Amino acid sequence: MKGRRAAVRFIFITVVLDVIAMGIIIPVLPSLIREFVHGDMVRTSTYYGVFGTVWALMQFFCSPIIGMLSDRFGRRRVILLANFGLGLDYIVMALAPSIGWLFVGRIISGITGASWTTAGAYIADVTEPEHRAKGFGILGAAWGVGFVLGPALGGVLGGVDPRLPFWTAAVLTLANAMYGLFVLPESLPLEKRTAFNWKRANPVGALTLLRSHHELLGLAAVNAIYFLAHQAFPSMFVLYAGYRYGWGPRAVGLTLAVVGVCTAIVQAGLIHKAVVRFGERRCLVAGLAFGVVSFSVWGLASVGWVGLFAIPFGSMMGLFSPSAQGLMSKRVSASEQGQLQGAAASIMGITGMIGPALFTMTFAAFIDGKGFQLPGAPFFLAAALATLAMLVAWRVTRPQAATPA
Repeated sequence: MKGRRAAVRFIFITVVLDVIAMGIIIPVLPSLIREFVHGDMVRTSTYYGVFGTVWALMQFFCSPIIGMLSDRFGRRRVILLANFGLGLDYIVMALAPSIGWLFVGRIISGITGASWTTAGAYIADVTEPEHRAKGFGILGAAWGVGFVLGPALGGVLGGVDPRLPFWTAAVLTLANAMYGLFVLPESLPLEKRTAFNWKRANPVGALTLLRSHHELLGLAAVNAIYFLAHQAFPSMFVLYAGYRYGWGPRAVGLTLAVVGVCTAIVQAGLIHKAVVRFGERRCLVAGLAFGVVSFSVWGLASVGWVGLFAIPFGSMMGLFSPSAQGLMSKRVSASEQGQLQGAAASIMGITGMIGPALFTMTFAAFIDGKGFQLPGAPFFLAAALATLAMLVAWRVTRPQAATPA
């Protein structure tokens, strides 16, 4: 039991560092790119957009491969190798002498950062089916903590030197990998492993697993709609808050920190109690309902302090993912948990490529001054998507449809 707690603690730290990997570059990457293009803002914006798209593409293609590798060789090897790879990648970016090397670093980061799929499979391995929502809630809390620490750490250290955040992240990540060598046991026994199959490891092939069960496919559709709706906040918040409320980096940063803290509290403290009392199905639907309210409040709020009331509802949206993962993990065997997590990550990768363009184009269309003005349109679109996801979720998880594989 003590070893298992240490292992789960390591998985928590690993996911925190993966999220920090995404967040730490937000305040410093534009500065590094601007150095390489001699201050040209047009080229800086173009490269920044390309870097984000490439990172999402790597997540899309590599998540199912990494998930299936963990089904074949075990979770421990994959997680530790990904940690060492991510730490070395930070060093590559810290030393990058050109925009090309920085681009290579982002590609590697997209690949090694996909290890969070194996972290999810590890949690599924070491927890009983009825307690998996709590385990996945721990991962959600890790995302919340990372979402707070990443941008904050990048901003503070980047003020000293734009490359210092990468050196710091390298030290932390490599130290965590060394720690994992001693405390992380293997969670997938040899008899439960499955052969690696390129046909199922590619993103399209990985998604075929989702067709193996009616409810699993329906939940995958709900996940896709949810992930797309969720893209509204990270894609739009900085632009929206600056345009509508006149908020600068300080106000935006503090608000994002509050969002992260509230999310971590819900994921770590409330998920298990809510699932035990109300069940995964009700928590799944309730999380989406809270999302509808949160997006609607942001869309309606004409002043910033009103928008802050959306944060508690948005944090309660955190009920969705652990409940969805818990329900989906019950529909596949132990040897398919990695493939399932990889397929889910591929869905997230697809929405990560679609969402930013969808919501920013919607925002631009409704503030261009040529027609009806509705700055909150992106958040109303997200609310509509969350409503659709809620209706589909309620239907596909009906008791008569819920038959474990």
